[in-house]
Amino acid sequence: MIHEPRTLPSWNHDPGDPDRIILSGEWTLDHAKAVVEGLRAIPESALLLDATGITRVDSAGVAQLIRFAHRHGIDDDHLLFREEHQPLAQLIGDVPDDRPAHRRDYGFVAALERMGRVTTSAARDIVQLVGFTGENLSKLARMVREPRRFRLTATVAHMESVGLDAVPLVALLSYLIGAVIAFLGATILRDFGAEIFVVELVAIATLRELAVLMTAIVVAGRTASAFTAQIGTMKAREEIDAIRTLGLDPIDLLVIPRVLALLVMLPLLTFIAMLAGLAGGVTVGAFDLDIPPQMYIARMNETVRVQHFLVGMSKAPVFAMVIALIGCLEGLKVTGTAQSVGERTTSAVVQTISLVIVLDAFFALWFMHMDW
Repeated sequence: MIHEPRTLPSWNHDPGDPDRIILSGEWTLDHAKAVVEGLRAIPESALLLDATGITRVDSAGVAQLIRFAHRHGIDDDHLLFREEHQPLAQLIGDVPDDRPAHRRDYGFVAALERMGRVTTSAARDIVQLVGFTGENLSKLARMVREPRRFRLTATVAHMESVGLDAVPLVALLSYLIGAVIAFLGATILRDFGAEIFVVELVAIATLRELAVLMTAIVVAGRTASAFTAQIGTMKAREEIDAIRTLGLDPIDLLVIPRVLALLVMLPLLTFIAMLAGLAGGVTVGAFDLDIPPQMYIARMNETVRVQHFLVGMSKAPVFAMVIALIGCLEGLKVTGTAQSVGERTTSAVVQTISLVIVLDAFFALWFMHMDW
């Protein structure tokens, strides 16, 4: 069987009439790209399109020619088709084009729309987080009644990854922050001859705010992202569906061990961060402020109340719940692609850090009004 060679759509000027465009070739969907490029190249001065030289045309080609003619103000009488192509052109031409005219967007409406979408998305995320929290609390209560559901091995493994592996980083950052706070305080207090009050500044700031906040941010960055990536990869590979098929609960198997591990390890990391931050203040006091370590510790023991330590430690379990739940929830939202895993991992880190800072601000206001 011999196939006739196909010719690409093309056009030329009529030698006797420069405003007359002669079309030729095959104007079909198979050559859609060439059709679009050919129409773009036709000059604006064209007043008549002669399509009688077209060998083959389909609805896509006719529609493109009719739209081109309408855009350039060419009358229907100046768009000429072959006799066998005219019924198709008549049929396509009788279909109304009800598409709304494109309006230029100057940015303000788009900005409002984006703001609205972000607001509704944030509200939806909060509702989902509240519901997910309730589900986990109910299943934790069920686990108390049914201890066989508790996954000890998984919990201990997660305690090691989220707790022990984070100790060096948390300790180093807290030590440096304690030292920086001491330097800044000394710079201001030196003008008043009150350098000794650096002890209270570093101790209270570290115990109440900086240690727990810095620990939560570090853990949110490394642990929430890990939880999301791990569970999201399982979701993408349909492993969670397989878990449900086996009659197991993914919350019991994947979420609760991570929540319990973080509930145990974040307060311990916070305590280590407090010690490291205080050690940074002691170091600056000894080497820059001429405050011996014995004197520094003695003054801290006299002026700093245990209440500040308890305030800081009370925030750790709340931050642990927020980090663990958001990390696991974002992992369960993965839709099945690698891109979705990356997007949800980024979302988990942003949400956890933002919510931790917001909650810390609320805690600070509440404790201040309660005079604690």
